Amino acid sequence: MEGGVPTRWWQVGILLQIAFRNLLASRAKSLIVGGITLFGAMLVVVGNSLVDSIDSGMRRSIQESLGGHIQVFDARSRDDLALYGGMMGESDLVPFEDFSRVKRLLQSVPNVKSVVPMGIDQAVVGMGNLIDVALEHLRADVRRCATPKPSSRPGSPCAGDPALDAEYQAHKAHVRRMATLLRSDLVQARAIAADDAPEARDWDRWGVDLARATDDGFWREFDHDPLGSLEFLENRIAPLSMDNGVLFIRYVGTDLDAYQKAFEGTQIVEGGPIPRGQRGILIGKLYAEDWLKLRTARRLDKIKDARDLHHRRIASDEELQRWVKENQAATREILLQLDPIRARQATERLQRALSTGEGDLQKLVVQLLATDDGNFDERYRIFHAELAPLLQLYPVKVGDTITIQAPSKSGYMNSVNVKVYGFVQWKGLEKSSLAGMMSVMDILSFRDLYGYVTAEKAAEIRRLKETAGLRSISREAAEAELFGGDATAAEPEQGARAATIDAERLLEAGAVGRRKQGLVTRASTQEEIDHGVAKNAAVILKEPGRIGETIRDIEAAAKREGLPLKAVSWQESSGMVGQFITLARLILYTAVLIIFVVALVIINNAMVMATLQRVKEIGTMRAIGAQRRFVLVMMLVETVAVGLAFGAAGAGLGVGAVWLVGALGGIPATNDQIYFFFSGPTLVPRLGAASLGISLLIVLVVSVLSGLYPALLATRVAPVEAMQSDD
Repeated sequence: MEGGVPTRWWQVGILLQIAFRNLLASRAKSLIVGGITLFGAMLVVVGNSLVDSIDSGMRRSIQESLGGHIQVFDARSRDDLALYGGMMGESDLVPFEDFSRVKRLLQSVPNVKSVVPMGIDQAVVGMGNLIDVALEHLRADVRRCATPKPSSRPGSPCAGDPALDAEYQAHKAHVRRMATLLRSDLVQARAIAADDAPEARDWDRWGVDLARATDDGFWREFDHDPLGSLEFLENRIAPLSMDNGVLFIRYVGTDLDAYQKAFEGTQIVEGGPIPRGQRGILIGKLYAEDWLKLRTARRLDKIKDARDLHHRRIASDEELQRWVKENQAATREILLQLDPIRARQATERLQRALSTGEGDLQKLVVQLLATDDGNFDERYRIFHAELAPLLQLYPVKVGDTITIQAPSKSGYMNSVNVKVYGFVQWKGLEKSSLAGMMSVMDILSFRDLYGYVTAEKAAEIRRLKETAGLRSISREAAEAELFGGDATAAEPEQGARAATIDAERLLEAGAVGRRKQGLVTRASTQEEIDHGVAKNAAVILKEPGRIGETIRDIEAAAKREGLPLKAVSWQESSGMVGQFITLARLILYTAVLIIFVVALVIINNAMVMATLQRVKEIGTMRAIGAQRRFVLVMMLVETVAVGLAFGAAGAGLGVGAVWLVGALGGIPATNDQIYFFFSGPTLVPRLGAASLGISLLIVLVVSVLSGLYPALLATRVAPVEAMQSDD
């Protein structure tokens, strides 16, 4: 020893020998202290690995699907942007009235790679019902017939075309079958309802209409006036069917070309991309599965996923048993879709597949859907191979044009017709009900729904005004212009004049305008896409690691240009979903803190007791020349040695646990919410060097803190008193 301070390696070796000798001499104390340290170190390694893996997966999924690296919105907005925080989390954003100005500013920031305009909202889609679809098929047949007008003689209006007539007769029989099923349902409901029930009068009136729609005489006379009969069926019978109807759809309006280039996680699973500059929509695949798909088929899919992915069994799972019963009870939606020809085909196919002679189609469907653990896979195959080809599983298919309605910013309802180009999903979010329900639509259609007057709308309004001889007047002159009055209220040459409105010319002008503008087919220019309303914008960076720096640059540039912009990271813009990682880390570190606080107290007490038991030993060492610093370092080395030995063992166990979980295939996602957080069906944790470093650093700090007081206590032992003590 030089100056009483151990400065050489051999002195460190002596300290370690003393430390491990004392550890072996006090095994019980060492095991208690070491066990707590071991568990804490293992928790840090495993917990950090899990949280880091979730963070990495969520970051990739959100950035590549909707969030980008940064989101920008108007700083004057009452609420913050929340892409996944709720159904209307962004509804109170103040919109950019001219997105092109925002785009130019953002592209001037050095680290910005691309900018994508967005408008997230929800709307209403009227899908109609099965009777509407069947009646539309029948009306199309009548239109194609050679003699669609009312005839004075009996006979089919399609008699001149045998093939078309066969299709026409099948569609007629299908509609009649639907009316018969509706009447049967109504009779059953009426039988159990009280005569004085509020709805009894309506049911009686509906019963009269359904009796007519199922009467032989009605269908014999149908061919005399098919259009009039169709009008009765559409107005009085179709509204009685409550299937399908109105659905809500959540969508993002965007520059489709820029969106598809920026978000690599976007996957079109059916159909194709919307052509550049065209109007259209890509419907969310998960939305179609959960809300549009035939309910029986959807329940079968859910049972299959539960059995295959989560190893649940019908025999022991009440939810699966409920789905099986619902399938058996909900045969009506299948029977309503089948016209007589397809009903006969379905009967023959199910008889052959089920090896039965049953001739009642409803009983065959019930038998098919009576699934259990032994026959489910085979019945699932039969449903999709034999019955599904005869059914329309989705009310919307690629190539259809759907009508979307939404309240505008002024409160009235706007509607647009958009073509369905395909179905879309996002990698890692395929089954996430939080983020996978979104549909993607062109931004011009979004602006129409939002209530923004586009250039093409303004041009059409001007043409209609010119054709009708309309002109603008001031608010002050409105009364005089409309109702007569003081001549000074208007210029003499602007006096009212009589004019005849040529309705045909007006309609033709509108038609020409629509043909020329072609809302559905005309390709929009990039200038039209950029100049207009957007609610927010996604920013893709060249160097994603510089998010914080780029946010500061964006806000500084906006301040210079006088634009009230607010930029937030992908995590902030994701709302509560994005804060999940922060919450998970907080919970993890809180648990670790509690464990190590307990460890600190226990280790401190154990070391104090050990110090009191070693008073003679410490006094002897002091008497033969050991300085206070040597005693202090010796006691700290003992504590740190215990901590590091067991901490390293705990970290090693943590590494083994992480490896084992990965080798076994990861942690499965048991529901849609966990699927989102895992960014896929399973979470495979990956070990990072940071987890090991943090674990050992925490152990070292706790060991030093817990050993400091006992070490200071040991330095106060007086050599003479210690050597004279009996204890």
